[in-house]
Amino acid sequence: MKHARDDYNRIQDPEGKIPEAEPVFLIRGQDAAGPDTVLHWANLAESKGACVDIVQSAREQACRMRDWQRLNAMKIPDMP
Repeated sequence: MKHARDDYNRIQDPEGKIPEAEPVFLIRGQDAAGPDTVLHWANLAESKGACVDIVQSAREQACRMRDWQRLNAMKIPDMP
């Protein structure tokens, strides 16, 4: 799997479900844009017919991200 950031290449797919050349994008809980981005993805996925379970899971993750930001730190995305 190909990450957008080289420093995230250490994040692995031990079961090999993601092909080596497939691009992936990771949004961290500290990312100030993260919760809104995940919610937008959930809404878009729902409009395209995604199953209810994955949409609900994404919405719950966005809530967890907001909660985490309230208790910890958030930052504007940057490059290393």
